[in-house]
Amino acid sequence: MSYTIPIGPYHPALEEPVHAKLIVDGERITDAEVFIGYNHRGIEKLCQERNFIQTITLVERVCGICSHSHAWTYCRCIEHIAGIEVSRRAQYIRDVIEELERIHSHLLWLGVACHIVGHDSMFMQIWSDREDTMDILELLTGNRVNYAMNIIGGVRRDFTPEQIEECLRCMDELEERMRRIKDFLVNDKTIAMRTQGVGVLTYEDAVRIGAEGPHARASGVPMDVRKDSPYSSYEDFDFKLCTYPTGDVFARVVVRVEEIFESISIIRQALRNLPDGALNQGNRIPKVPAGEFVARHEAPRGHLVYKVVTAGGPTNKRVSIHVPTFRNAPTIPTMLRGNTVADAGLIVASIDPCFSCMDC
Repeated sequence: MSYTIPIGPYHPALEEPVHAKLIVDGERITDAEVFIGYNHRGIEKLCQERNFIQTITLVERVCGICSHSHAWTYCRCIEHIAGIEVSRRAQYIRDVIEELERIHSHLLWLGVACHIVGHDSMFMQIWSDREDTMDILELLTGNRVNYAMNIIGGVRRDFTPEQIEECLRCMDELEERMRRIKDFLVNDKTIAMRTQGVGVLTYEDAVRIGAEGPHARASGVPMDVRKDSPYSSYEDFDFKLCTYPTGDVFARVVVRVEEIFESISIIRQALRNLPDGALNQGNRIPKVPAGEFVARHEAPRGHLVYKVVTAGGPTNKRVSIHVPTFRNAPTIPTMLRGNTVADAGLIVASIDPCFSCMDC
């Protein structure tokens, strides 16, 4: 006999409200539906009432984990419409903050995943390393969450030689600790029992549904905006695209761990080869003509897209924000089918969801 079990919209394993309706036969999930829309904050509408500098502050609060990605992508749209050139030094600084943010995001997810499977000692170890990453972000930007580094035409702050030296030292330490964490996550029997073969999303389903980011790469889909359509200065850096073929929760763990190593490599390359140049074009509200532009960005969770339309006035005519969770959430029912109710929370969390991002 089939029963319906609701998960959410409020659930102890999920930080944000989402409702999953599970159709179960005993402990086995036979079908599932996901319902979204519990977080709408009207940010896109508010963007139409703010000038271009104020909008940077606003969109940076779409998400606390990928705030730099949102502010940067919006700035790229305005810079293109206004014909503003960004110096190579400012581009490299943006890249460094982006990769530190990616490390922060992936460590946060890895810690939460360990917590959900009941491995709280590893959760605390991983979040200790996340704390060190946030300390570096605070050192470089002055802030731990919303970094306020982006301005139209470049960045607000420069890196001093002392800051660069400290950041490189911390990257060396983090890399060493991540090797031990990777060895544990890949070889621990408890992690394997809870993640291998759980919540499988095949390559075909990932392509059919339109999965993005590490979630798609864990199903073997070789897509990354930094590689497919390089922006800023990503074409200057040598890094690999991390994929894994099995498409289960274990694959999502491995991909995110591997991406942390690649982010460390990019940060080193950027800091050791930081070009000379201006940081920005001054703290002034730019004159932006009528126009529109679509910017693609590889945020920590995947493919982030901004479309900005201007009408020649002091405010935005339209800002449309498309986040990776909007494309990854539809994969949840496919991953849930055939699994047990006990694994449902982990499977939903395995896409690294940000439902507040999605309902902006």
